[in-house]
Amino acid sequence: MSSGGTSGDEITVVHLMRHGEVHNPEGVLYGRRPGYHLSDLGRKMADQVAEHLTGRDITHVVASPLERAQETAAPIAGAHGLEIATDERLIEAANVFEGKTFGVGDGALKKPGNWKYLTNPFRPSWGEPYIEQVVRMMAALGAARDAARGHEAVAVSHQLPIWIVRSFAERRRLWHDPRKRQCTLASLTSFTFHGDKIISVGYSEPARDLVPAHLLAGAKPAKGKSKAFGA
Repeated sequence: MSSGGTSGDEITVVHLMRHGEVHNPEGVLYGRRPGYHLSDLGRKMADQVAEHLTGRDITHVVASPLERAQETAAPIAGAHGLEIATDERLIEAANVFEGKTFGVGDGALKKPGNWKYLTNPFRPSWGEPYIEQVVRMMAALGAARDAARGHEAVAVSHQLPIWIVRSFAERRRLWHDPRKRQCTLASLTSFTFHGDKIISVGYSEPARDLVPAHLLAGAKPAKGKSKAFGA
């Protein structure tokens, strides 16, 4: 959509979308590892969001290079006759626990050798610094905005980077309780720009009815399951 003014007066919306559910029977923190694809339910989530966005003025679709993000973007791009662009800056946050089970009281946290990674939750010490995530995600947002000036874009990414850049835009502290992230599977965190300036941030869950209850924002994880798996 466009305000009809000069280039500096345009209204552009960039929807940061979290990918759908991933097939992960081992329950590991897959992070940036290749080979993790959407589950059948995850594909239904992607299709439902694509249907939700039918009729929107989407002129650009971009995704993280990871399979689950590309697969989530596919039905949206197809519905609008677009090719999927890839932006490395939308990738999942790096994490030293990739490939391990990671839950409170079990898995990797039971091993004393891993405790050294838990010393600083403010940076954080176990992975990519929050401020580095802000820098790359703001750059990716800007690129998507520029590609869809006066229209709308969808950029498919991952839970933590989306939550961190939203927290930055809304001037909240970056360190947080992961259980309280408002970034459900297949959700849309929508940034509205007036020219180059973010003027509002919205949030919606078009596939909420498909999301398992223990993975909804604020829910307590089911026994033996960690919300971190679906990052």
